[in-house]
Amino acid sequence: GPKPIISEHGVSFKDGKDDKYVYIQNAIEVLHALNHEYIKGRIYKYDAEFIKLSDQEIEDTIIKYKPELKSTIEKEINSYKIYLNEEIEKIATSHPLLNELELSAFKNNLKIMHEYRIQRAINKIYYMHIIEIISDMIKEHKIRDISTPFNERFWHIMQTIQGELANGKNYVKSSLHEKSDSTLELEMDFL
Repeated sequence: GPKPIISEHGVSFKDGKDDKYVYIQNAIEVLHALNHEYIKGRIYKYDAEFIKLSDQEIEDTIIKYKPELKSTIEKEINSYKIYLNEEIEKIATSHPLLNELELSAFKNNLKIMHEYRIQRAINKIYYMHIIEIISDMIKEHKIRDISTPFNERFWHIMQTIQGELANGKNYVKSSLHEKSDSTLELEMDFL
């Protein structure tokens, strides 16, 4: 679901901040499209046979590409759970202007949304690791262009890949644009 906005007055949801879960299936589709042997100078085309994966199949796919991520993901999830618990415990010190009734309401709202926020975090963690794997493949194989259908989900995924490629010491310059045939193209320039 959308991102929750939690306060002493209640819980609302922010439009435009979709749960990363909606992008995971398409991100795995990009991952599968890039996962093959490469011959320099050759152009590859991938015809997707979109199959909706279960949550277990999503996890298995990620672990297949990077087995060491299983423990990393578990640590990240546990760290987020600790953060949420500390947020509840420290509500009085982080919001000193609230009275006892407001503090109690804020705490209860945080508790009500606890599992929801954990699930959103889990989805984001999995999504970002899929993006990391895709970015590693792009760098490893020096992929110059990726074209996808032009829609909101692929736009978001390509922007996230672009951001991941720009991070770190192995920076890859990239540009994202719509082509005349209504496809989206991410072009990479290795420095």
